Amino acid sequence: MSTAMPFDADPALMSDVTAAVRTAGRTLRDRYTPHARGVSLDEVVEEIHANDDAVLDLLREPLLRARPGSRWAEDELAGGALPTGEWWVVDPAEGNINHVHAMPDWAVTATLVRDNQPVLTVVHLPLTGDTYTAVAGAGARLNDRPLKVSAKTDLGAALVGTGQAKPGEDKDTFRKIGESATVMLTDALVVRVSVPATMQLIHVAAGRMDAFWQFSDVRSGLVAGALLVSEAGGTVTDLAGEPWSTAAEDFLATAPGVHPAALKTLSPIARP
Repeated sequence: MSTAMPFDADPALMSDVTAAVRTAGRTLRDRYTPHARGVSLDEVVEEIHANDDAVLDLLREPLLRARPGSRWAEDELAGGALPTGEWWVVDPAEGNINHVHAMPDWAVTATLVRDNQPVLTVVHLPLTGDTYTAVAGAGARLNDRPLKVSAKTDLGAALVGTGQAKPGEDKDTFRKIGESATVMLTDALVVRVSVPATMQLIHVAAGRMDAFWQFSDVRSGLVAGALLVSEAGGTVTDLAGEPWSTAAEDFLATAPGVHPAALKTLSPIARP
């Protein structure tokens, strides 16, 4: 992914997006419980849908109003390229499965994508009150502090991670996830396998983790973190080493110093 074409964002746009995401976050926080909700699969899915339904309308109209002419990407689990123009790619409960199971790793995200490149994003963590923001060409921030990726150059010293993008993906994707975790257990220091992607990518952008990869093209889990990592000085490509966009079939975001080694380890699995 490249930020060679900076996004000239009206400061009011970032303010409006942040306000909408935080409002949605308060509602989602109020729905959070100290115990897991749902026993059967049907009950868990029902809880997930209820979370989405509770906050989606708090995001859709404010975001479309904040950017006249923009459109809404309806399916949060969809992947692949979008038509040209500006689109809101939103996850009203990123890490919804964690929310339902009384775990803290979840957020609300809203990203403006222009011609298949993310150009503005807000990621809000309601439980901590932290807000991550980025604008193409203008850097990434945690609250009021600039973000910077790790300075590591040795993959053997790196904390890295991956995870699945959605339940029920094809067996080939699951095979790649398993193989990649195995080889990284040898080549890296520590491997995390968890969901959602955004919660790992904010750690890469903040220099707490050194690499994240995913064998999937689900847009809503990648666009926010891709922009945050890129604007924090990281390297974001597909697993062939080409610049990433929403049209890519897989994803790698790293500190620049470990990107070549991570790519060497992972690309044979992605494209045998």
